[in-house]
Amino acid sequence: MAEFLPQISFALPEGGALDPRRLFSTPVDEVWLEIGFGAGEHLIAQAEHHPRYGLIGCEVFEPGIAKFLGEVKRRNLDNVRLFIDDARLLLAALAPASLARVFVLFPDPWPKERHKKRRIIAAQTLDDLAAAMREGAELRLATDDLDYARWMEECAGTHAAFVAAPAAPRPQDWPATRYEKKAAAAGRAAHLLLYRRRAR
Repeated sequence: MAEFLPQISFALPEGGALDPRRLFSTPVDEVWLEIGFGAGEHLIAQAEHHPRYGLIGCEVFEPGIAKFLGEVKRRNLDNVRLFIDDARLLLAALAPASLARVFVLFPDPWPKERHKKRRIIAAQTLDDLAAAMREGAELRLATDDLDYARWMEECAGTHAAFVAAPAAPRPQDWPATRYEKKAAAAGRAAHLLLYRRRAR
């Protein structure tokens, strides 16, 4: 991990906006971002099925990062880059309209009332996403917590930059994550929400 991580991870520039296309060694058609990728099963699946796209993953959970790095190296994926820090720092630094798709799948719901301010889906995050996403870009959200699903719908559904799109039938390139399968086994339904960036 110590040797391979520096090869695919990056830091934010000290000045100016970050053009994410420049993070990849070969040209990419567009750039997708997954916030909180866990052990990376979904991110790896997207990278394998879309080799001409650049995939950025944000995560701070070290065991998950270690597992993910092993799979990236084993599969020889060159279209993945990592930001090992708070995703909100990255969003604030990205060049405008530089993302074509964003995934926020099963984030910590912070269920206690006093902790809800820590939820990643919030007005400021959506403002930053709106700035970083191009027109028509997809925002895919998922949770197995009903209260958080309602929160997501309220936050994203009332944000001026996003419009809800039908998530059923489920898009073919939306594979179930390990966490989603675990939730299903425990009897918890997954709430899949899909939004698009409105025209500016």
